[in-house]
Amino acid sequence: MDYWFDAFTGRTWDEFRKAGASVSGFNARFRKQVGRLQPGDVLLCYLTGVMRWVGALEVVGPSDDQTAIWSEAGFPVRVAVKPVTLLEPEHGVLMKQLEGKTSFYRGPEDAGKYRGIVRKSPALLQAQDGKVIFDLLSEANSRPVSRPVDQRKLYRKLFTATRRKGKIEEPVQVSVPEDSEDVRRVEITGDQAATAAEVSEHTRMQHLLLTLGREMGFDVSVGRNDRGRECDGVLLRDLPGMLEELPTQFNPATTQTIDLIDVLWLKGNSIEAAFEVECTTSVYSGLLRMSDLLALQPNLSIRLYLVAPKERRAKVDREIMRPTFRLRDTPLGEACGYLEMEGLIDKVQQLRALGIIQSLKPSFLEDLAIHFREEADVSE
Repeated sequence: MDYWFDAFTGRTWDEFRKAGASVSGFNARFRKQVGRLQPGDVLLCYLTGVMRWVGALEVVGPSDDQTAIWSEAGFPVRVAVKPVTLLEPEHGVLMKQLEGKTSFYRGPEDAGKYRGIVRKSPALLQAQDGKVIFDLLSEANSRPVSRPVDQRKLYRKLFTATRRKGKIEEPVQVSVPEDSEDVRRVEITGDQAATAAEVSEHTRMQHLLLTLGREMGFDVSVGRNDRGRECDGVLLRDLPGMLEELPTQFNPATTQTIDLIDVLWLKGNSIEAAFEVECTTSVYSGLLRMSDLLALQPNLSIRLYLVAPKERRAKVDREIMRPTFRLRDTPLGEACGYLEMEGLIDKVQQLRALGIIQSLKPSFLEDLAIHFREEADVSE
């Protein structure tokens, strides 16, 4: 009997159990690995994101069942299983409980990567490691301890995107975080009331960009979680030119990312410009969204801008030079421009006074934008 690692998200774990917990499925590219499973082997079930072990399944044998069990992917390579232990996420065994007890989590130096054991599913575990996890699951089943679970991480949605390695393209699953994880999206009640002015500033800037885009002849879109926000007595979703649906030519991961961007200007199915407004958050969140978009669509030609107050310019400069942004094929500092909020407001007021906004092209923003680039090395 061998022990195997079997990964789930909160959503796929729910769907597996609701379908009767009798069939486990895997991606087609792991067909050869799945073929090594033998009747009597044990799949140890792990929830990604929240890092908890929640089940042990005895392998019965290969399965031809192709019932639509999972909403995120088909997982067509399947095996029949018999549940030994099934736990609710809040009763799961924390990965932290394995520290110092397994070969893949010997100490703090292995935290996070766990020596690669969580990178693919299924993966063969060392016998002693599997026995440790199996026993902890049995103990958790007989004496459950409830621990809070981060629901956002538990039910994060995974999308299939494409990653290129040389001339080869391979599918890879990615997660697109919801905007509810951002500080500015938190509802303002009680002791949070002091931030109301800052949230209003963010909404007011979105309103300016949306109305400016419409005046220039574009259709516009606002981030999904901001559509119900109000400025000057009008909900953002009710502004003229607002699209109800975005273009459908992108893959689901790209569409999810675009749908969360603060403001978009569009002409037909083409996105002309995208804006992230950062008044109250870490700046990093907006840059991450832009970086995600470029990673998902590296050949996409869109004007990208991060809009922030003048006082945040130095922070934008620091954040955009992080290695994760700087070491891209096209550094984010070159692809995404910084628009100083106060300067943009003044410019729009001047253009409206002159009555020439209707004749402008999006390229006028480049005269205002700052692109942070590292200075070239100087040699003697």
